[in-house]
Amino acid sequence: MSLIKDLHLAAKHHLKERKRSLALKLAAEILFVDCGLKTSFLYDLNGASVVQIQEYLKELHQMGFIKRPLHVLSIADNILIINVSRTLSYLRLLLDTEDLYVIDVSAQLKQPEMFNQDRLCEIKSQLLDLLTLLRPYQYIKPEKISVADIPSPGWNLCTMFGFLLHFPAVYWFDTSKNFDNCLSFTPLKHFTVQTVCPKIGLQKIPVYSFSIPESVYDSVQALLQTWINGLRQMIHVHSSDFKDLEIITETVTLPTVAL
Repeated sequence: MSLIKDLHLAAKHHLKERKRSLALKLAAEILFVDCGLKTSFLYDLNGASVVQIQEYLKELHQMGFIKRPLHVLSIADNILIINVSRTLSYLRLLLDTEDLYVIDVSAQLKQPEMFNQDRLCEIKSQLLDLLTLLRPYQYIKPEKISVADIPSPGWNLCTMFGFLLHFPAVYWFDTSKNFDNCLSFTPLKHFTVQTVCPKIGLQKIPVYSFSIPESVYDSVQALLQTWINGLRQMIHVHSSDFKDLEIITETVTLPTVAL
């Protein structure tokens, strides 16, 4: 109970988060990143600033709740909390692979389709930019909590956030004309990955939530299974923090899908 109280007080003091349930959910998200179960977390709990989040993470280090170098990255007013070493390893893996699993959902398409591998040079160049940006922060002492800002990177943020958040497949769409997509009324396989966190007494916490269009599912099914197996191995390694990984799948069709 002392840890739960301390986590609530830390969120209340630094982030002005008074609800204990949200404070503990946030702590679980940070623990996912610290353990490497997630490479990054997109912070969307409230309107906290980079400095407030930085001070909050410093306190989590001081109480011993997290132990690894984390980085707070602001991209076009979106804030990500990043496990630097885990993300660098993943970016190197993406840059070394011949294929990237990118799903083209541009508005002019009749249905989603896999991105043409011959057109991946620009995306790989952006991944290299991210790698170059994050590399210096792997040497920062964990308790320091590094920060950086990219005001307007000129990237397709949907795609780059998909990679940073370690989704098994990511969306891309042509932004030269508009920001619409072709996912309206398209059957999607929606995946929710959840686990139990006995360390802070939380049941069935969502770790990942993402969708894959049924039209391209066969192309990514093998990769998805490998990705899930990797999560199960991570849960086994960190069994004192997490247990009982569960994958929930449902097919949804929505009138609009925001990316």
